[in-house]
Amino acid sequence: MTIMTVSGHRYDLDSRSVEAALQGQLPEPIHEHFVVINGRRWPPKQVLALVTGLDRADFTTHQARRALTRLGFTAARAASPRGHHPVPLSAALPQPAVSGTAGRPESLVEALRPFVGLWVAVRGEEVLVAAPSAKEVVAWLAQHRQRAQSMFRVPDSGPAITGAAPQ
Repeated sequence: MTIMTVSGHRYDLDSRSVEAALQGQLPEPIHEHFVVINGRRWPPKQVLALVTGLDRADFTTHQARRALTRLGFTAARAASPRGHHPVPLSAALPQPAVSGTAGRPESLVEALRPFVGLWVAVRGEEVLVAAPSAKEVVAWLAQHRQRAQSMFRVPDSGPAITGAAPQ
């Protein structure tokens, strides 16, 4: 547990309590800053508000980033500070990609691993949102005024992702 003060309130937080607070939630669009939790990018203020119950106006993005990095989460800034920045499929992987099964880049398989069994909305090579149902994905897209080029369910197994034949 890490004791920290946010907006004049003391909190005992650890990475597990943060991860638990995000269960069943969907990340909002990334505008400039993000933290990586369980392989997904989250706006820092969204995370800290969910964990503490504070209003987002009560703290800055910098305070949220600092609190979450103290708990061991990686924080970064999106490439461009303006507009929506969805999650690149290859963002979490070192480059260059190594070819995997069936000639597909291993990085694509690894990049989809956090979304196994979930429905995803994709624009180009970017995951806009991932959720347990297609209905939740469509609702998120409408709520955040986003358009996807495609939507699909990520298969439950590595061989299904790579298109390998069952053995």
